[in-house]
Amino acid sequence: MISFAPDTGVWLLSTPRTSYALRVDGTGAPCHLAWGPRLTLAEAGDLVAPRDPAGNSFEGTPGVGEELPVDGGTRYGPPSLQVRFADGSRAFEWLPTGHSHDDGELVLSFRDRRHPLHVDLHYRVHQDTDVIERWTVVRNDGTEPVTLLRADSAAWTLPALADYRLSHVTGQWSAESQVRRDPLPYGETVLTSRRGITSHHANPWVMLDAGEATEEHGRVWSAALAWSGSWRVTAQRTPDGRAAFTGGVAHDGVSVPLAPGEEFTAPVFAAVCTDGGFGAAGRAWHAYILAHVLPHPDELAPVLYNSWEATGFDVDEAGQLALAERAAALGVELYVVDDGWFGARRSDRAGLGDWTPSPDRFPDGLTPLVRAVHGLGMKFGLWVEPEMVNPDSDLYRRHPDWVLHFPERARSELRNQLVLNFARRDVADWAHDWLTRLVGDHGIDFLKWDMNRAFSEAGWPGRQDGSDRLWHEYVRNLYDVIDRLRADHPGLRIESCSGGGGRVDLGILARTDQAWASDNTDAADRMWIQHGYGQVYPARTMGAWVTDVPNQLTGRTVPLRFRFHVAMAGALGIGGDLTRWSEEELREAADLVAEYKRVRHLVQHGRLDRLSAPSPDLPSVVQYTAGDASEVLLLGWRRTARHGTPELPVRLRGLTPSARYRDTRTGTVHHAAVLTGYGLRPDLPPGDWSSTAVHLVREPEEAPGA
Repeated sequence: MISFAPDTGVWLLSTPRTSYALRVDGTGAPCHLAWGPRLTLAEAGDLVAPRDPAGNSFEGTPGVGEELPVDGGTRYGPPSLQVRFADGSRAFEWLPTGHSHDDGELVLSFRDRRHPLHVDLHYRVHQDTDVIERWTVVRNDGTEPVTLLRADSAAWTLPALADYRLSHVTGQWSAESQVRRDPLPYGETVLTSRRGITSHHANPWVMLDAGEATEEHGRVWSAALAWSGSWRVTAQRTPDGRAAFTGGVAHDGVSVPLAPGEEFTAPVFAAVCTDGGFGAAGRAWHAYILAHVLPHPDELAPVLYNSWEATGFDVDEAGQLALAERAAALGVELYVVDDGWFGARRSDRAGLGDWTPSPDRFPDGLTPLVRAVHGLGMKFGLWVEPEMVNPDSDLYRRHPDWVLHFPERARSELRNQLVLNFARRDVADWAHDWLTRLVGDHGIDFLKWDMNRAFSEAGWPGRQDGSDRLWHEYVRNLYDVIDRLRADHPGLRIESCSGGGGRVDLGILARTDQAWASDNTDAADRMWIQHGYGQVYPARTMGAWVTDVPNQLTGRTVPLRFRFHVAMAGALGIGGDLTRWSEEELREAADLVAEYKRVRHLVQHGRLDRLSAPSPDLPSVVQYTAGDASEVLLLGWRRTARHGTPELPVRLRGLTPSARYRDTRTGTVHHAAVLTGYGLRPDLPPGDWSSTAVHLVREPEEAPGA
């Protein structure tokens, strides 16, 4: 997977379908050569060319083409690494010091020519994916402090193309993951979060193509950052027709201090080049996340029930048990008690930080409810928000210094709460201690880990460099608390939540099992949110609930069947007030839960093909296919039925040629050649808010002569 040509100095990283080539040039700088279709070492050597001198005194050294553009010399593009030394100088000059490679990982080592600052460029490839992982390690071996004004994980360079298009997502709370595809402007385009979390407003992934890619066709270059705090990705398009992008932790104005002997390891910034359009790019990410990111990828996510929309803060043992009994009757496998079970929590104004069961609501603690839920055949889950505190809480009254703040300045409250400074080891240890006791003492199977506000007044009094250091140390300690908690309790499963989809990224998914994609549970809106989520993240990780109507957020009323079919596109959950559901609704829900269980292995572990995108008045259809193409699930939705709109068939993908597939509901048998070449009408019922689920199973091959 990794090879080297001493005569040309070319390093070649080979994945199943792509190649990535680089070399250290005569100046000592690591330079990019190629990223795309497979090459041999000899073929990659043909791409080596002498560094072009600056054409005039204004152009400078081309920044596009360096493996990690640095600040210094005649470079004028966006740097990936920008350093300020104790003497005030900022330039970094590459001096190679060695390399190593083993088991799919290459490390190229350098130092600055004047100062003892060492930089290691890491590359990792796997035999089963075209995704390449890159990250950078910077180490201060000197006796004076160094400041990293920018310390990105990696820079990725695209080949010269006639045009470039940038795809990414934007959004806001309850409207996350809205896909945008626009021409890449000349100059620099910055995507970022300054909020201390991944954010609802953007997500740390990008896709670039030549402006011609579709869902099924075209070459796409994409990358995703494994980081759950503030981040920044800068895409550059130069006047001479080149494009590249660089990404890493933090945002403008935040630096990374390095004391003598200290080391900073940037998070993985993984990337992949794919043929087959945006659909193939998404499938490459889904397969990679299932194989190399999730801690328990082979498991099937259970059907869960969450109490939030049913009860709000009005939580007590009797009410939760009544909901649990109805949930169990529907076939629910995991019962989750949401906010309101602890301390003086009667609203969002008090109680955060006091993580003991409320004695007036749970007089004997949580144990009787946990045992009752387990007795109903379900696992037990609990909502927590370990990173937050209400000023009206015993914790804050004891430790007002534990929150992010600046001395003598106001402490801005959002949702009546403040952010605990997880960058402090004592705060992180406190969180781990009560969490591990809570899980162990009560036999908790699942935590919904929430984080309901962004940073403000991000100060760390008592630390001279605290206002810079806390941004990345907060996330490192967050990861450490979750990792330690899971090590304490190997059976524990965790859902990432941040007011919905505010913390979804490869970093948090490496230590959780699923993510809450949005607080918006309106099935109509969810079609677009889930479409954007699935561009990179797999359905196995996407929590999706069926809740009551009119929807609490939008006021929209949608049939139960439609709500279920939209939620069945991910990890199915239910969040309505089951005590108010009619017997007819409960029977229909039980049937739909059973239907989901029969096909969830396809949704959660199958190949996703988006046969048609969400539309206000046209059908939207997605296809999930088993790895061996033995089964297929189609989920189809139509919001409104407009008279005169043609009902076009959808052409299925990835079926076994010459095979026949049987519809498990109707018994109709279809030839694969017809399904892929001519299509299938999804048989949507007439009228608005129609939906369907079609499960096809491959028929056994007929014996010769039969």
